[in-house]
Amino acid sequence: MILWDLPSGSPLYRAHIPQWASNPLSGAGAAAKGGRFNREGVEALYLSLDEVTALREYQQTSPFLPPCTMASYTATLTGLVDLRQLARGAPWDALWHDWREDWRHLKFEQHIEPPGWVLGDMVLDAGLSGIVFPSLTHDGGANIVAYVGRLAEGDRIDVNDPDGHLPKDRSSWTQ
Repeated sequence: MILWDLPSGSPLYRAHIPQWASNPLSGAGAAAKGGRFNREGVEALYLSLDEVTALREYQQTSPFLPPCTMASYTATLTGLVDLRQLARGAPWDALWHDWREDWRHLKFEQHIEPPGWVLGDMVLDAGLSGIVFPSLTHDGGANIVAYVGRLAEGDRIDVNDPDGHLPKDRSSWTQ
């Protein structure tokens, strides 16, 4: 594995489902059913290094962009496994090369544990904060999955909302 540190104060981005924008630092949504690099029950916050990638990740394969609330973050993260370097450096465990597998298809249709879940477990077992990986929806884009409950000392993620525009709770969507 090759590790990378996100420089202090770096901007990150995420497009949220509007009703969940009241909790922009939570990884609970990903924990509910799992994600590419987190199994069910593991809180993970998926963020993008640029705005367009965040929107494309939210849109996925739909020809339309669903309504969203865009948020920016300031972050300092150390010890991220850098999958952008997968072809470089010392040999990686062979499983790392399977990270692109369609985790949803494997989990929900084939009922097979996705390789990304095992990779996430490896990262957590190593005491690392997350993974930086190329976007599969936006060429040239990159994402970070941060295990919010396991950030290293000195690591932080802050949502940028100086004027308090993000909703404070989900009460707007109780109807």
